[in-house]
Amino acid sequence: MRKLLVVLSVLAVFALALSACAAPAAAPAAPAGGEAATEAAPAETGAACTPGEGSIAVLLPDSASSARWENDDRRYFAEAFDAAGVEYSIVNAEGDAANQQTQAEQALTNGAKVILLVNLDSGSGAAIIAKAKEAGARVIDYDRLTIDTDNPASVYVSFDNVAVGRAMGDTLEPLIDGLEAEVPRVVQLNGSPTDNNATLFREGYFSVAKPHYDDGSWELVADQAVPGWDNQQALVIFEQILTDAGDAGVDAVFAANDGLANSVIAALKARGLDPLPLSGQDATVAGIQNILSGWQSMTVYKPIKAEAEAAAEAAIALHNCEDAATLAEGNVLSNGVVDVPFIKLIPIAVTKDNIKETVIADGFRTWEELCVGDFEQYCPPADQR
Repeated sequence: MRKLLVVLSVLAVFALALSACAAPAAAPAAPAGGEAATEAAPAETGAACTPGEGSIAVLLPDSASSARWENDDRRYFAEAFDAAGVEYSIVNAEGDAANQQTQAEQALTNGAKVILLVNLDSGSGAAIIAKAKEAGARVIDYDRLTIDTDNPASVYVSFDNVAVGRAMGDTLEPLIDGLEAEVPRVVQLNGSPTDNNATLFREGYFSVAKPHYDDGSWELVADQAVPGWDNQQALVIFEQILTDAGDAGVDAVFAANDGLANSVIAALKARGLDPLPLSGQDATVAGIQNILSGWQSMTVYKPIKAEAEAAAEAAIALHNCEDAATLAEGNVLSNGVVDVPFIKLIPIAVTKDNIKETVIADGFRTWEELCVGDFEQYCPPADQR
């Protein structure tokens, strides 16, 4: 595992070597990775831990915001826990925060001693953490940090989410600068306002775009969040943005993930408009297909297998009454109140030029699943795949 993470980090550092260091976004956010908070997280207390006792419960957020949760994370967790021989359960709240709290309570009643949580919002996430600790269980924040609480999870496992946004900015920047428009008109289609990751993604791409907005070389014409990462709402929002833009139009879009990007593409096609510089995230099948066909400029590949395996390793350590914070190797992230040990992975920008060397080489995607139907014509010849 450690060797895998090191290899990913080296690849990603190379891929993101041109990352900008501009001023952060104006939107409120928890301090970015590694910044010290005013105090460290308090030592954990609770019932005495018995190694190997109880089970591990994985609480996934939904199926709508990204295909990854059911298609990727679920199977990777199952593989890791099956290999370790530990008892586990995996449930999905389907976007309902109250349902997720009920699922957490049921898991604790059934004997879970470790909760692996992808929260739907920080308020409900903090309630789940508090309930788990009262029951003598430990919690891992997976992919999404629970912010603004002095009673945090034991450890946070995720990618450097500001770097995710910077990868979008760095990839789109030369494309936008190369447009014929005298002052390109740019849209920021952000993720859910209740998801701290969405705030960090925006911070990343805004840090690249802001100098251009400030000097007038780009115009920011819309900066809107999409509640719940809902792709249908994203379509409605972007259609309204196009309507409001009128004849001036839109020249480029920072879309915070592949689902939102697909909504942008649907709106453009419905109006007979051409492709434009467009970002995405998650390296979904649809996202890669849109890149191959020229409708999407890039996606950010977050090696989900590595993320899930790192979280599973931390969960198994907690299940064995070990200190999972040591796996963070000294990295911390402020949740706005205290520092939380942060097992940090590095994302990779994917364009048409490096699909084969990234998502295909890792086995995360296959040409067989990408090159189907109308997309077959955009794929390399069979002998070059």
